[in-house]
Amino acid sequence: MKRLEHVIKEVSPGSIGEEMEIEPGDVLVSINNEIIEDVFDYRYLIKDEYLEVLIRKADGEEWLLEIEKDYDDDLGLEFENGLMSEYRSCSNKCIFCFIDQMPPGMRETLYFKDDDSRLSFLQGNYITLTNMKEKDIDRIIHMQLAPINISVHTTNPDLRCRMLNNRFAGEKLKFIKMLYDGHVEMNGQIVCCKGINDGEELRRSIKDLSEYLPFMRSVSVVPAGITRFRDGLFPLDLFAKDDAAQVIDLIESYQQEFYEKYGLHFIHASDEWYILAGRDFPEEERYDGYIQLENGVGMMRLLMTEFEDGIRQLKNREDFPQLQKKVRRTMTIATGKLTYDTLRDFSQQMMEIFPGLTIHVVSIRNDFFGETITVSGLITGQDLIKQVLQKKDSGEDSGDEIIIPSNMLRTGEAVFLDDVTVEDVQKALDMRVVPVETDGYAFIEAIVNPEYVMERENENFVYVKAYENLDNH
Repeated sequence: MKRLEHVIKEVSPGSIGEEMEIEPGDVLVSINNEIIEDVFDYRYLIKDEYLEVLIRKADGEEWLLEIEKDYDDDLGLEFENGLMSEYRSCSNKCIFCFIDQMPPGMRETLYFKDDDSRLSFLQGNYITLTNMKEKDIDRIIHMQLAPINISVHTTNPDLRCRMLNNRFAGEKLKFIKMLYDGHVEMNGQIVCCKGINDGEELRRSIKDLSEYLPFMRSVSVVPAGITRFRDGLFPLDLFAKDDAAQVIDLIESYQQEFYEKYGLHFIHASDEWYILAGRDFPEEERYDGYIQLENGVGMMRLLMTEFEDGIRQLKNREDFPQLQKKVRRTMTIATGKLTYDTLRDFSQQMMEIFPGLTIHVVSIRNDFFGETITVSGLITGQDLIKQVLQKKDSGEDSGDEIIIPSNMLRTGEAVFLDDVTVEDVQKALDMRVVPVETDGYAFIEAIVNPEYVMERENENFVYVKAYENLDNH
């Protein structure tokens, strides 16, 4: 077999790699004379306490490094190709696929559909299992790579084939049983489409997937995102308030049963359902440690819990009376429709605490993708500029600073989804833009501390959380 080689991009300071004088540009040839096909092999091989690492230097010289280390020690190497092999693209044509609903003319990377188990392990991406073979599953089990996040959508094999437009999608459900038998931790996801995999089909999926507890630790149910770019695509209907209530009732009818048996509530409705149904979010304990937070499950409850705790800390500060007098600012907060009511309530509480504070909260309507898209992470720079300018043109004193959720921007960069930059927004609005993590403590800090800033570091933007004013966080 051809020997695969992997170019090293970075070596972490103070790491074993730096100690062994490995440098960016060096090539990893082998570990313990084993071929490294991809990052799975690499992660598995470096667990050994004794390693023989073959490195080829830039001048062609090869170094065989003998390394003794603890079992969990990492080498501190980052590779030019994070997966150490080609990315696996999606072989499905899902009826609800968001990428198929993207407008033309955007960045090429936005149209790439990944369905790669390596990304599931490394980044938490959800995979359908349809482009995997039994040997891939055996490899995951052998290496005990977990968690593996699976886009299930339905446990009805025929329906799964139709939803994914893949004739193999139903039979691939057997891989979940293989992972269960191999004691591999999993999480599941169901993208719910009205009249298709909701109702009794959803009930069936919940029952079937619960058979894989406790290794299938959680399943989230999220509504399909529907943009205005659906010409020629499978017709999907929006869920109404009553529909959302029915989904919640079905999910909650099983949670206590699962918790009593396994110590996990297991099946979770994403925040959108509760907002659409006009219901309060579940108590914090029901989210099982926010195991599905990145899937929009419990994000609002966590935000509210952090904010309430942050307010308590703020009021217990010795200098709180002085701070109340000091904070005198007018600012704007821009967010999506989904979080608007919550942030408006937070802002009202902040203004009651600080009489010199004025906060205008603006709900940004998603004209780019369509009003049905309500999350802040899909708000474009052009929509933000246009709608905040409208507020300013109406005579509203918006202040000289606008706070936005950092998820409006590409990770680590000051660029919106439509390639509008933070600098573009600042110039257009004549306001300082302050991206804030989706975090109740950070929200408070950004308001009371004018030094909360975004800085450039190594060509990337990082969000500086000045938590020093909030004790014990």
